[in-house]
Amino acid sequence: MVIIMKLEASEKDVEKVKERIELHGCKPYLIYGTQKLAIGVTGPTTQLDEEDFLIMDSVQEALRVSKKYKLVSREVKSEDTIIETGGQKIGGENLTIIAGPCSVESRQQLFDIAGPLKEMGIRFFRAGAYKPRSSPYVFQGLKSKGLEYLSDLKKELGMIIVTEAKDTETLNDVAAVSDIIQIGARNMQNFSLLERAGDLKNPILLKRGLAASIEDLLMSAEYIVSQGNFNVILCERGIRTFETYTRNTLDLNAVPVIKELTHLPVFVDPSHGIGIWDKVPAMSMGAVACGADGLIIEVHHKPAEALSDGYQSLTPKNFKKMLAKIEQLCPIVDKKIQLVK
Repeated sequence: MVIIMKLEASEKDVEKVKERIELHGCKPYLIYGTQKLAIGVTGPTTQLDEEDFLIMDSVQEALRVSKKYKLVSREVKSEDTIIETGGQKIGGENLTIIAGPCSVESRQQLFDIAGPLKEMGIRFFRAGAYKPRSSPYVFQGLKSKGLEYLSDLKKELGMIIVTEAKDTETLNDVAAVSDIIQIGARNMQNFSLLERAGDLKNPILLKRGLAASIEDLLMSAEYIVSQGNFNVILCERGIRTFETYTRNTLDLNAVPVIKELTHLPVFVDPSHGIGIWDKVPAMSMGAVACGADGLIIEVHHKPAEALSDGYQSLTPKNFKKMLAKIEQLCPIVDKKIQLVK
């Protein structure tokens, strides 16, 4: 259920509505829009009567939410959620570009990649300190040392850091350094991790699972939001199909569908989606054209020497060429690319 109230509703009126919701064992969530205040309600909402709320001061509507996912649904909030971090806005008319290597390999490697990216106007920098991998015998990341290097990069170059949390044990350490915490595809349904992420204030970048439906992704986002963290970014990164030529099958169909269903920003990771570096620009353009709010692009100064995902990584030179094309495309799809030069 969602209770729609006037944006100028007094604190007293809001509290009365919350008290009535809680009286029936349900939980209220305040969701502020530009023109109205929505109170999302979860729990045994069948015990609530819409008419009981319609007679209360400042209440405009009381509606049942038909979707399994409640708080992330556009039925609860019709306008796009805008997330602010590091002085930048994510969502709405903004196109956010996150770039960087798959893994933190050394301090020097980070600065060698981040330097050129900053010159291009990129401020969101991604690199994994903790790397959950399919095989236990391959590079797992520098872990705490990697976080230390990312912290240095943040302080010295002013980059906005995006890095992955792989478990609840190291989540707080990651949160202390990361401006945006990534939860990878393999952890999309790690519900303990999702709930802990919901207790944090950091924006969460939630990647779609390898074989997850759109509803699965939205339900996972609901786990985070239901704990109080509404700063969630959804990410399409390719799903597993019968096709073996590409790394995954990048499901660009999902982008406009998800954007119709939820108010949360939707990103695309074409690097993991296709897994072939020279095809990444085409898929990036396609992602922007179908309405993505952001891209995550793997960039490495020496892809042939990368400890992970080198084959899908662009060099800074190739990334710059792609960026110029995306800049030309943005006005056509009513987007403004975020470049800080």
